[in-house]
Amino acid sequence: MQKKIYKIKGMDCASCASLIELDLEDVGVTAKCSFPKETLEVEFDPKKVSEEKIKTVVKTSGYQLS
Repeated sequence: MQKKIYKIKGMDCASCASLIELDLEDVGVTAKCSFPKETLEVEFDPKKVSEEKIKTVVKTSGYQLS
């Protein structure tokens, strides 16, 4: 398993963080998103999910990773 921490922009509330977590769980990523800290911690199997896929899911949901 691989772990990454990203800064995330575009969230308006804690519900946004929950939605991001759910969207990532749908593709096999364990996620913990913090609205106050503007961070996204992910744990994933790089053999099953690429980092690009994570970025695409977040971007499709309307948020930006850095």
